Amino acid sequence: MAIDQIDRRILSVLQKQGRISNAELSETINLSASACHRRVQRLENDGYIRSYVALLDARKMCVPTTVFVEITLQGQADEVLEAFEKAVARIPDVLECHLMAGTADYILKVVAENTDDFARIHRQHLSRLPGVVQMQSSFALRTVFKTTALPIS
Repeated sequence: MAIDQIDRRILSVLQKQGRISNAELSETINLSASACHRRVQRLENDGYIRSYVALLDARKMCVPTTVFVEITLQGQADEVLEAFEKAVARIPDVLECHLMAGTADYILKVVAENTDDFARIHRQHLSRLPGVVQMQSSFALRTVFKTTALPIS
């Protein structure tokens, strides 16, 4: 089902304020509370809204170090990709895994307490991933910009 401008306004607000009450949301987008509630339910049921989450502070959770790891596999056969993807999904320190076009087959976003902790993650988990022939890690020095909000046009 297509979404209209009111739905887009609802999504825009909810991406930034997921805990906003229905009353506040309806006031913000200038819609009755019941109509707003029905639209939010439809957006949830249609899969536009997948879930609601709390975004945690990495420093307070003692994982302030972000490392991007480029992975090259021994091949692109389905069984090699599937084995890698299943194994990497079980590593709790890996926040994201993307199949890439370009020089690397995958790029991972990993969080760690510090370089020693990343060395542990590398030794215990990353180095044991199936099908890996090359791995290159890049440490983020500072996060300049970060958002979870998708552009809503």
